[in-house]
Amino acid sequence: MSVKQARKSVLITGCSPGGIGHALAREFHAKGRPSHEILISGPSATALGRRNGTEADELSLLLLGLHVIATARTKEAIQDLEDMGMSTLALDVTSKEGIAEARVQVEKLTGGRLDVLVNNALVFLFPFLFVGGGRNCTLPATEVDLDDARACFETNFFAVIALTQTFVPLLIASKGLILNIGSVAAIVPYVFGSVYNASKAALHAYSQTLRLELEPYDVNVLVVITGGVQSRIARTDRVLVSDSLYLEIKGDFERRVKHSQDGAMGNEEYARGVVREALKGKATMKKWYWRGNKSWLVWFVSTWVGSWAFDWILPGMFGLRKLKGIVRARAR
Repeated sequence: MSVKQARKSVLITGCSPGGIGHALAREFHAKGRPSHEILISGPSATALGRRNGTEADELSLLLLGLHVIATARTKEAIQDLEDMGMSTLALDVTSKEGIAEARVQVEKLTGGRLDVLVNNALVFLFPFLFVGGGRNCTLPATEVDLDDARACFETNFFAVIALTQTFVPLLIASKGLILNIGSVAAIVPYVFGSVYNASKAALHAYSQTLRLELEPYDVNVLVVITGGVQSRIARTDRVLVSDSLYLEIKGDFERRVKHSQDGAMGNEEYARGVVREALKGKATMKKWYWRGNKSWLVWFVSTWVGSWAFDWILPGMFGLRKLKGIVRARAR
């Protein structure tokens, strides 16, 4: 007897070209594209047959692959993904109405099914990643514009809550997966990036609690702790305010803005690892998956050395120790 396995669906936010989401959409699509038939027998076949209303000790299982639904602020931005055979939706993740409409559209596309929700739409601080809405949060903590700070949290944190709440009934029904794109910035006090660091730390804490709360419903929560990842979209025009406390280390600030791109992992390589982890069985899937340039180093230092190491390294890397000397000399 032949049994069809329901085609699994994957919803990904923030899929504009050049970023992580675009690469993830392509990789999920590539992994899910081939439909193929496998022969299963024994207890597994018997159990599957009973779920499908038949008794059999041997079944032919037709795997239908993955249905990838990619989103961006405009469908035009991801026309190339639609041309590859994916479904695409326009979605502003900061819009309550937009998220509600996205659920309606997803249910129409999938027959009411969602297996994987990838929360990736972000306002980035780092120049090698997409920067949403023209916001500037790569500034000293005392000089970040509050509207920019709120916008960063709105996209990086509150949008994840809204999307999760909207789609969790579908994910419970499918015993699915929520995949949240986190960052090493939640762990490392990456100077001149305090607001972004805080937004990702909030995401990590939320995800950890969410995982425990959804475990009774067999919904997995996977956080990718992302290191350096390349992008074609770069933003290196960050400038200090005219009366900045850090003008005397302006060169170090400018180097910090560009620093994260050094040695960054290609987004396709990044996506391959993330998708491979996401498609593992629940028994072997990690809770935290470290991926990207220097992510392993952050894991090692934070796990085996201690946060004091970051407090010692980063001031020297980005001029703060030098500034301390300047301030002391001026006070004499």
